[in-house]
Amino acid sequence: MYFDLPLDELQVYQPERHEPYDFDDFWQKTMQEANQFPLNANYDYVDYGLRHLKTFDVTFNGYGGQPVKGWMVMPNNTSKPLPCVVSYIGYGGGRSFPIDWLLWASAGYAEFVMDTRGQGSSWSAGETPDQSVEGNSSHYPGFMTLGILDPRTYYYRRLYVDAVRAVHAVRSFPEVDPQRIAVHGKSQGGGVSIAVSGLIHDLSAVLADVPFLCHFDRAVTITDEMPYKEIQQYCRIHRNQVASVFHTLSYFDGMQFAARANAKALFSVALMDPICPPSTVFAAYNHYAGQKRICVYHFNSHDGGGSHHDLEKIHFLHELWD
Repeated sequence: MYFDLPLDELQVYQPERHEPYDFDDFWQKTMQEANQFPLNANYDYVDYGLRHLKTFDVTFNGYGGQPVKGWMVMPNNTSKPLPCVVSYIGYGGGRSFPIDWLLWASAGYAEFVMDTRGQGSSWSAGETPDQSVEGNSSHYPGFMTLGILDPRTYYYRRLYVDAVRAVHAVRSFPEVDPQRIAVHGKSQGGGVSIAVSGLIHDLSAVLADVPFLCHFDRAVTITDEMPYKEIQQYCRIHRNQVASVFHTLSYFDGMQFAARANAKALFSVALMDPICPPSTVFAAYNHYAGQKRICVYHFNSHDGGGSHHDLEKIHFLHELWD
């Protein structure tokens, strides 16, 4: 059912951004710390029986110089460097196998799928542990409150850094055109894509499907669905730490990054989505500073537009790159 604002209100919904005064300084220092570690991106060819595609097992150094895994999948017999889609995975999932990531290579592009540190045991397997010792204070099961009392120790600081360095790793690959990079993902992956778009200012495109990690203060009060409910549950127990929780989250809110983005963007939103409520998606979309378009799916839930939206994304990149 429809539970959020009417569509005409959603289309103009642009809530105030409660941005910390040192937001840019925080992220500048975070990336400077990360850049002290070499990327050391390694690409090893692996054969998964995909006769018309090439697949590579990739490892690069993410946050703290810790190894992050990924897959590179691309068409065979490429004569010139390809545009590349860097894909980030939904909450709880891991990179699984290359056979699960065939869309963009089939459309004629390279795709790099970044594994998500510490995740990969809910609906697909991952191989990247969260090796950091930061953020090990008590938290509600999951990742949403891991290290949440300080932005420096919050789990998503590590993940956003990994995601930025994934783009840098991709640009070192000789068969990739470093000027034609799109970031892409659904739900958590969409939220991470928005964050990266605000931290890297020379991307070609952002594809954010029903993005998570946006407008936290509304999200946790309008839905009882996981994963936002993890934050609710934490605040229910730690009543005296609510202000600290939302202070930390203000450094990771998609609205802040969207306001700094300049790549061409295609968003999607589903009006019956209780996991990433429509108003939280439109909050990020309406603050997005670059050229943008949104596809609205009136009767869909967190599945978003499904295959219909995959076609929209293919056409979007064909128009941009071909």
